[in-house]
Amino acid sequence: MGEQEQESVELEAGEVMEEQPTTDDQSDYSSWPPAIRFDIPPHKTYHFSRHFRASSNPNNFLKGVKWSPDGSCFLTSSDENTLSLFTLPDYDNCTDEKACSSAAIEDSFPASLALTEGEAIYDYCWYPYMSASDPVSCVFATTTRDHPIHLWDTSTGQLRCTYRAYDAMDEITAAFSIGFNPSGTKIFAGYNKSIRIFDIHRPGRDFQQHSTIQGNKEGQSGIISSIAFSPSHTGMLATGSYSQTTAIHREDNMELLYVLHGQDGGVTHVQFSKDGNYLYTGGRKDPYILCWDIRNTVEIVYKLYRSSESTNQRIQFDTEPYGRYLGTGGQDGLVHIYDLQTGQWVSSFQAASDTVSGFSFHPFLPMAATSSGHRRFVGLDESDEELSLTLRDDENCASVWGFSVYSAEDYAENTNLGDSNGQLDQENS
Repeated sequence: MGEQEQESVELEAGEVMEEQPTTDDQSDYSSWPPAIRFDIPPHKTYHFSRHFRASSNPNNFLKGVKWSPDGSCFLTSSDENTLSLFTLPDYDNCTDEKACSSAAIEDSFPASLALTEGEAIYDYCWYPYMSASDPVSCVFATTTRDHPIHLWDTSTGQLRCTYRAYDAMDEITAAFSIGFNPSGTKIFAGYNKSIRIFDIHRPGRDFQQHSTIQGNKEGQSGIISSIAFSPSHTGMLATGSYSQTTAIHREDNMELLYVLHGQDGGVTHVQFSKDGNYLYTGGRKDPYILCWDIRNTVEIVYKLYRSSESTNQRIQFDTEPYGRYLGTGGQDGLVHIYDLQTGQWVSSFQAASDTVSGFSFHPFLPMAATSSGHRRFVGLDESDEELSLTLRDDENCASVWGFSVYSAEDYAENTNLGDSNGQLDQENS
């Protein structure tokens, strides 16, 4: 794309993103999300494997999966530098396990969109006010090696605009992590010992830069590998670093509040609880997800185990809509569910035969998506065709799972619907 053409796209993008769309389609569900039952194993509603083996790369595998904010689709990232978008069919047509069994045998439906980046994909995130009913809002951002941040249109597959950062040599430097702020007006991007902030209405090379190292050399060093914002409108954000630390900042001025130490590996994923009082962090080659009370950061609240001791892959985790339970993948192909009030293991189910690198709860329906796979090396006496034939349908694949739900009466009788970490709050008070 020529420079002149790029500028015209950027100006257009700045105009169309001026207003924040509403998510009216979600309002009926979000008022009372179905309460998921984890004592009953979920059933597989949709499955995708052949889509990720259609390329010439026999070693292709999935790196993660993320639902869109409106729940209409999910996005996967694969090692062949491709992002695939799958639009969820009518949910009412696939709530019964028997009705869905035939759809889960082969690829349930084709990808709505497949975008290939030029280099390895570091991170990607959805525009927080994305709604399928408003095409203007249907965008997501990506960051890839040696490339600027890209903003993609999910309806057309076209590049909306780019956000470019330059190093001291005036060469483009890539962000290692990205995230939209809760209002959807800015993109926060993590670099080595710094964070750059881009106004989404002003594509190009304009940005604010904040160092994560203070003048006295204190602060957060290393590459900023993950970013998460507090959902409780407290104006705080967390940044994870490959230096095995997690830092809490103020969003408005990026003031460093404190740094958390305790992860055994480089931090690859950070996420706040629904109430914003707790923070969950996971690291590379670290078998534990750590829970922190950000109001009292003296020590770790508890640790949640997952099988990830011998893989360099990022292992995603996520909390369900009520915020009481957390699910995480692992090397053993299992998804483990934990009660966040107590930190106790609740249940697990076999999601794949290889590493489950991605796990994401649907934002308001009793569903979840998983992605699996790991790098396989072809031997000198093996052909690409032989490797493809040896892969099982539940390896290097993406799946959607449907959970059973409580009735409103049963859930009210057996579960405290209060604070997602209510018991912990009482213990700490």
